[in-house]
Amino acid sequence: MWRELVEAFPKAEVRDAVDPGTLDRIESVLGQSLPGDLRAFLLESDGLTDEYGTDVIWSAERILDDNLSFRHDQQYESLYMEFDSLMFFGDNGGGDQFAFVRRPERHEVFVWDHETDSRNLVAPSLERYVRSALESDGEDWHR
Repeated sequence: MWRELVEAFPKAEVRDAVDPGTLDRIESVLGQSLPGDLRAFLLESDGLTDEYGTDVIWSAERILDDNLSFRHDQQYESLYMEFDSLMFFGDNGGGDQFAFVRRPERHEVFVWDHETDSRNLVAPSLERYVRSALESDGEDWHR
Protein backbone atom coordinates (compact mmCIF):
# COMPACT_ATOMS: atom_id res chain seq x y z
CA MET A 1 0.00 0.00 0.00
CA TRP A 2 2.67 2.53 1.02
CA ARG A 3 4.93 2.03 -1.98
CA GLU A 4 1.96 2.50 -4.30
CA LEU A 5 1.10 5.76 -2.56
CA VAL A 6 4.66 7.08 -2.82
CA GLU A 7 5.01 6.00 -6.47
CA ALA A 8 2.46 8.71 -7.32
CA PHE A 9 5.26 11.16 -6.46
CA PRO A 10 8.14 10.23 -8.81
CA LYS A 11 10.70 12.47 -7.09
CA ALA A 12 10.14 10.88 -3.67
CA GLU A 13 12.61 8.22 -2.62
CA VAL A 14 11.73 5.00 -0.81
CA ARG A 15 14.26 2.56 0.59
CA ASP A 16 14.57 -1.12 1.35
CA ALA A 17 12.28 -2.57 4.01
CA VAL A 18 13.25 -2.81 7.67
CA ASP A 19 13.63 -6.12 9.44
CA PRO A 20 10.76 -6.61 11.93
CA GLY A 21 13.31 -7.34 14.66
CA THR A 22 14.64 -3.78 14.31
CA LEU A 23 11.16 -2.41 14.94
CA ASP A 24 10.72 -4.69 17.95
CA ARG A 25 14.01 -3.34 19.34
CA ILE A 26 12.84 0.27 18.89
CA GLU A 27 9.64 -0.48 20.78
CA SER A 28 11.57 -2.20 23.56
CA VAL A 29 14.15 0.58 23.98
CA LEU A 30 11.59 3.42 23.81
CA GLY A 31 9.02 1.56 25.91
CA GLN A 32 6.29 2.42 23.38
CA SER A 33 4.68 0.61 20.51
CA LEU A 34 5.09 2.02 17.04
CA PRO A 35 1.81 3.22 15.57
CA GLY A 36 0.46 0.51 13.26
CA ASP A 37 0.68 2.64 10.12
CA LEU A 38 4.27 3.68 10.87
CA ARG A 39 5.26 0.07 11.48
CA ALA A 40 3.59 -0.98 8.21
CA PHE A 41 5.36 1.82 6.34
CA LEU A 42 8.78 0.87 7.70
CA LEU A 43 8.19 -2.77 6.80
CA GLU A 44 7.86 -1.55 3.19
CA SER A 45 10.48 1.23 3.21
CA ASP A 46 13.06 2.30 5.77
CA GLY A 47 12.13 5.96 5.52
CA LEU A 48 10.94 8.40 2.88
CA THR A 49 12.72 11.37 1.36
CA ASP A 50 10.94 14.08 -0.64
CA GLU A 51 12.23 15.79 -3.77
CA TYR A 52 14.13 18.35 -1.67
CA GLY A 53 16.01 15.71 0.32
CA THR A 54 13.90 16.15 3.45
CA ASP A 55 13.28 13.02 5.52
CA VAL A 56 9.48 12.99 5.56
CA ILE A 57 9.74 9.69 7.43
CA TRP A 58 13.04 8.87 9.12
CA SER A 59 14.81 5.55 8.94
CA ALA A 60 14.11 3.16 11.80
CA GLU A 61 17.54 3.80 13.30
CA ARG A 62 17.03 7.56 13.19
CA ILE A 63 13.63 7.18 14.85
CA LEU A 64 15.34 5.38 17.71
CA ASP A 65 18.37 7.67 17.93
CA ASP A 66 16.50 10.97 17.70
CA ASN A 67 13.82 9.96 20.19
CA LEU A 68 16.50 8.92 22.67
CA SER A 69 18.26 12.23 22.11
CA PHE A 70 15.09 14.27 22.60
CA ARG A 71 14.31 12.42 25.82
CA HIS A 72 17.76 12.58 27.40
CA ASP A 73 19.37 15.82 26.22
CA GLN A 74 19.89 18.08 29.24
CA GLN A 75 19.65 21.24 27.15
CA TYR A 76 16.27 20.14 25.79
CA GLU A 77 15.10 19.35 29.31
CA SER A 78 15.85 22.92 30.38
CA LEU A 79 14.18 24.53 27.34
CA TYR A 80 11.16 22.39 26.46
CA MET A 81 8.29 20.38 27.90
CA GLU A 82 9.06 16.67 28.16
CA PHE A 83 9.07 14.52 25.03
CA ASP A 84 8.43 11.10 26.60
CA SER A 85 4.83 10.97 25.41
CA LEU A 86 5.82 11.63 21.79
CA MET A 87 7.40 9.42 19.15
CA PHE A 88 9.14 11.57 16.56
CA PHE A 89 9.42 10.10 13.08
CA GLY A 90 10.08 12.91 10.57
CA ASP A 91 10.91 16.55 10.03
CA ASN A 92 10.35 19.39 7.59
CA GLY A 93 13.99 20.30 7.02
CA GLY A 94 13.51 23.59 8.84
CA GLY A 95 13.67 22.41 12.46
CA ASP A 96 10.08 21.32 13.08
CA GLN A 97 9.59 17.64 13.95
CA PHE A 98 6.60 15.37 13.34
CA ALA A 99 5.40 12.90 15.94
CA PHE A 100 2.70 10.60 17.17
CA VAL A 101 1.40 10.95 20.70
CA ARG A 102 1.97 7.61 22.40
CA ARG A 103 0.61 8.38 25.89
CA PRO A 104 -2.29 8.20 25.47
CA GLU A 105 -1.96 6.45 22.12
CA ARG A 106 -3.24 8.56 19.24
CA HIS A 107 -3.03 7.98 15.51
CA GLU A 108 -2.99 11.58 14.34
CA VAL A 109 0.24 13.33 13.39
CA PHE A 110 1.42 16.33 15.38
CA VAL A 111 4.12 18.86 14.68
CA TRP A 112 6.50 20.12 17.35
CA ASP A 113 7.59 23.68 16.63
CA HIS A 114 11.17 24.03 17.81
CA GLU A 115 10.84 27.81 18.26
CA THR A 116 7.67 27.88 20.38
CA ASP A 117 7.65 24.35 21.85
CA SER A 118 4.06 24.04 20.62
CA ARG A 119 2.63 20.68 19.59
CA ASN A 120 -0.18 20.95 17.05
CA LEU A 121 -2.28 18.51 15.09
CA VAL A 122 -1.37 18.55 11.38
CA ALA A 123 -2.89 15.39 9.91
CA PRO A 124 -5.54 12.86 10.95
CA SER A 125 -3.37 9.94 9.80
CA LEU A 126 0.07 8.97 8.52
CA GLU A 127 -1.38 8.61 5.03
CA ARG A 128 -2.69 12.20 5.03
CA TYR A 129 0.63 13.41 6.45
CA VAL A 130 2.61 11.68 3.68
CA ARG A 131 0.31 13.02 0.97
CA SER A 132 0.43 16.56 2.37
CA ALA A 133 4.21 16.54 2.71
CA LEU A 134 4.79 15.16 -0.78
CA GLU A 135 2.21 17.44 -2.44
CA SER A 136 3.75 20.57 -0.89
CA ASP A 137 6.37 22.78 -2.41
CA GLY A 138 8.13 23.80 0.77
CA GLU A 139 8.87 23.16 4.42
CA ASP A 140 5.93 25.14 5.81
CA TRP A 141 3.12 23.05 4.30
CA HIS A 142 1.77 22.24 7.78
CA ARG A 143 1.10 25.83 8.86
